[in-house]
Amino acid sequence: MTDPIIIQAAVTGSIGGSDASPHLPLTPERIVEEAVSASRAGAAVIHVHAREPDGTPTQSRERYAQIVAGIREQGCDAVLNLSTGSAGGRAHGMERAALLDLRPELASFDCGSVNFGDRVFENPYPFLRDLAVAFREAGTAPEIECFDASHVMEALRLREEDLLTDPLRFQFVLGLRGGAPATIEQALYMKSLIPPDAIWSICALGRSQLAMNTLCIIGGGHVRTGLEDNLYFRRGELAESNAQLVTRVVALADTLQRRVLNPEEARDVLALRKAHRGSSHAASPTVAS
Repeated sequence: MTDPIIIQAAVTGSIGGSDASPHLPLTPERIVEEAVSASRAGAAVIHVHAREPDGTPTQSRERYAQIVAGIREQGCDAVLNLSTGSAGGRAHGMERAALLDLRPELASFDCGSVNFGDRVFENPYPFLRDLAVAFREAGTAPEIECFDASHVMEALRLREEDLLTDPLRFQFVLGLRGGAPATIEQALYMKSLIPPDAIWSICALGRSQLAMNTLCIIGGGHVRTGLEDNLYFRRGELAESNAQLVTRVVALADTLQRRVLNPEEARDVLALRKAHRGSSHAASPTVAS
């Protein structure tokens, strides 16, 4: 396997706080710090969830603007993949997509409803249609998050309706209680459903992260790692940073002879529009905390 690989770091998420790990970044300033260090370690893509200064997850456009501006002010040119999730159930409907006003190159597109712990993460099909239109109007590429095989089929239905266009960028989210399991069989089955030219990676939770990272590297996919998905470096040992998890994947990719791509190379592979640095970032002012 010699194809180059994209590493994505998901640095905080919308679940968990300091009681889960003291290393999980919970403020906008710490999220910026972790994003920049993960990029320097080898992550070409940074997946961003926003938090309020007290650590509360939020879909506030202003908080996303603050984090994006802070990352760019540090000279970090990583692809920023902003979340259109529900901030742990705090945001609903199209308010989740307010951040698309920032015109990110890439954003998450949760492609179906799923039991998420004790709640339902709602993504009904009419909402997905509206969300796809909003992505197109913003010029933002969707990363299609699939918590189950049925979500792949929903993405293909949106493609048939010309609401999603090739190349499709799939992220299989495996190991969530209520979603598909993080097994080799499940991963390969979901991969078998996607178009031949589709781009794919796996987000695996907890102790499954390292195994699914390795499967992606061997199987020709791309890799997601980070404290959003897994707080541990090894059994009983908390990861100290996102950069530590990224560094491990870089070493694995090198061992398995897959070259790690830089952000500009990742933009080419992901078929992203070039960021209009002067205008889009000028429109994203830092918000005082």
